[in-house]
Amino acid sequence: MSFSRINSSAATLTKNRTEDAIVPASGMCVTCVDGCIGMCEIGKSAYRGHEVIYPQPFGVITTAAEKAYPVDYSHFNIMGTVLGAEGIRADSDKAIFPVVNLEVRIGHDQGLKFSYPWIISGIGSTDIAKNNWEGLAIGSALSGTGLTIGENVVGMDPQAVIKNGRVLDTADLKRRVKLYQDHQRNGIGAIIVQANIEDTRIGTQEYALEKLGVEVVELKWGQGAKDIGGEVKIKDLKKAQMLHDRGYIVLPDPTDPDVIRAFERGSFREFERHSRVGMVSEDSFARRVEELRQAGPSIFFSRRGLIDLRIWRWPSPSLRNTGSIS
Repeated sequence: MSFSRINSSAATLTKNRTEDAIVPASGMCVTCVDGCIGMCEIGKSAYRGHEVIYPQPFGVITTAAEKAYPVDYSHFNIMGTVLGAEGIRADSDKAIFPVVNLEVRIGHDQGLKFSYPWIISGIGSTDIAKNNWEGLAIGSALSGTGLTIGENVVGMDPQAVIKNGRVLDTADLKRRVKLYQDHQRNGIGAIIVQANIEDTRIGTQEYALEKLGVEVVELKWGQGAKDIGGEVKIKDLKKAQMLHDRGYIVLPDPTDPDVIRAFERGSFREFERHSRVGMVSEDSFARRVEELRQAGPSIFFSRRGLIDLRIWRWPSPSLRNTGSIS
């Protein structure tokens, strides 16, 4: 049984010609006919190439999974109990939901306090994140929860000052951090700066820790939802060349004279910027932790997929047998 419609998706603006008769193993119409205009992903990719990889319209939407799993949250009920209480006094006159304590503390010394047990993760360099940052930052700060500035924010910032491969000043990252800090109350919650390979190479986290007063950073390799780097589309040749100069993988090569001429003729309209996939080992991770510790951070998050390793002011330099994995 297949839980995907792999050649028909609203995310890529594709559809099958025979909506009710599709081969589960391939996602193709059961009668694939000569002369079809190619509405499915197979047909569209034949003349639009890898464009169907990206959700459409790219850059102004967010997408979710289309799979229909046989079990979901609707199959579960939360059963209450009258045998004591957690987070509040076991007293019928006291145990009412408006006064339940939802605070959480993180770290071996419980030094990081959140008012509520959630965190917004990895809101990075996309236009959606940038355009909605004010609400995200102010709301998270006032609520006393965590908010993560995702990858590539410095690298994608045309106003960032980068010399000799190191970031000296920024506009976007500085704005994002300040919006949160200006509305943070009593040190509750945290603004977190994430870094991928490209961010690490230009010293994004050192800059955030030393210049912007950030105390929490997240080390990243791979994507939480997929084992590839982040991708964006670039419509401007100069920006594509800027990103190429900053060390990103930009396809096709925006410095190639033939590519430049083809772009100016309108042979293609967009470049692709790709981030690299981090390759981690325990030793390299330990070295990076020690490097950042010199800048004075309090806590590190390192994530790959759904693994979250939290490190909080370790008393010894050793990474072994310390911290917690959740």
